[in-house]
Amino acid sequence: MTVVVAYKYAANPQDASVGADGVVDWSRAKAAVSEYDPVAIQIGRDLADAEGAELVGVSVGTAQVASSMAKKNAMSKGLDRGVVVADDETAEWNSTKVASALAGLVKKVEGADIVLTGDSSIDEGAKMMSALLAGFLGWPCFQEVTSVEKTGDGYTVTQAVAGGTRTVSVSGPVVVAVSADAVTPKVPSMKDILAAGKKPVETVAVADVAPADVTLTVTGRSKPAAKARKNELFSGDDAATQLVAALRSAGAL
Repeated sequence: MTVVVAYKYAANPQDASVGADGVVDWSRAKAAVSEYDPVAIQIGRDLADAEGAELVGVSVGTAQVASSMAKKNAMSKGLDRGVVVADDETAEWNSTKVASALAGLVKKVEGADIVLTGDSSIDEGAKMMSALLAGFLGWPCFQEVTSVEKTGDGYTVTQAVAGGTRTVSVSGPVVVAVSADAVTPKVPSMKDILAAGKKPVETVAVADVAPADVTLTVTGRSKPAAKARKNELFSGDDAATQLVAALRSAGAL
């Protein structure tokens, strides 16, 4: 058994800007392990410790993902080692192609039978990667997972659903996307950061993961059209009732 966490070294959109033509300028955006991935790493760390297993991080990104800073940032979160594709050509890849490459990395990790991901990436937030990755691996996928336990022949996952939670038993390997509030991840100490620099991170060539030949053509970019405001004012003793009625009429409630 080996626990795998797929993480993304991504730029923070709070530091990005959007031009008049709708193109996003990421030049001033600082990169780090995506905001929700430390939650998945913490769930993976707890699971690995409970089973005496290894926790391996996999990532696909530009050459930056193999930099000393990126390695320390990821490994200090609790990973034992990493396996990454670090090639600038990945900047042009769509989510499907990235997922296929991540699947290729998972297949290189001996004993891997569970992959955890964050709820979504901080830069795109599409919540697609876990399902795409599961598709390429041929494994079942569960999202909004709050806890994971190992069983004799698989895993028991607790999943947040409307009105509460449900517990599902899975036989065999599985991909789970961890809920953003599943646990509070440990904040790396200076000792963790220094130790992270000594942890091994293997860089795998693009050709060795055989990414899917999937292309995406952007036909145009534009800012969302600004919606006209109604500027309605409600007064009188029943102003609140009028407001609720207007919101319902507009489909907001």
